[in-house]
Amino acid sequence: MTSEPEPISEVARQALEKELAEVRAERASVAATLRDGDTTGDRADEADELQRVDALDRLDARISQITTRLRQAAEAGRPSTDVVGVGSTVTVRFQDGTEDTFQIGATAEVLDPTLITADSPLGHALLGHRAGDSVSYRAPEGRLTAMVVSLGGAPGGQG
Repeated sequence: MTSEPEPISEVARQALEKELAEVRAERASVAATLRDGDTTGDRADEADELQRVDALDRLDARISQITTRLRQAAEAGRPSTDVVGVGSTVTVRFQDGTEDTFQIGATAEVLDPTLITADSPLGHALLGHRAGDSVSYRAPEGRLTAMVVSLGGAPGGQG
């Protein structure tokens, strides 16, 4: 993965925004249970308090990761429609004649059947190619080929 900001699909953006809202709500809930430090309690209370502080640290870290990823995606802008890259939407025709449209992602941020990662065999093979190019990649069934039909359509045949 490069140090350049990378675009994300609209599905991934929506999933990250939803997760961010959920994590922020969970953080607020956990923060509301923390004592203000003046109250004395037994060791079990102290242990519970430490667990809540650890939970806050974990939630704060996740909030930071999500907001950074969303900001970087916004800075990256829209993916190219000339050459396959991270963030591209690409329609591929497989050897058996079937076609499928995928989004190339840096990582699998959400469970999205239209998303393939740039480091997967097919995703890696597609990077840098244009419409009309054939690519070869290794799959569990052996060496396969596919052709880039087009770039820029909606994943999963949604447009």
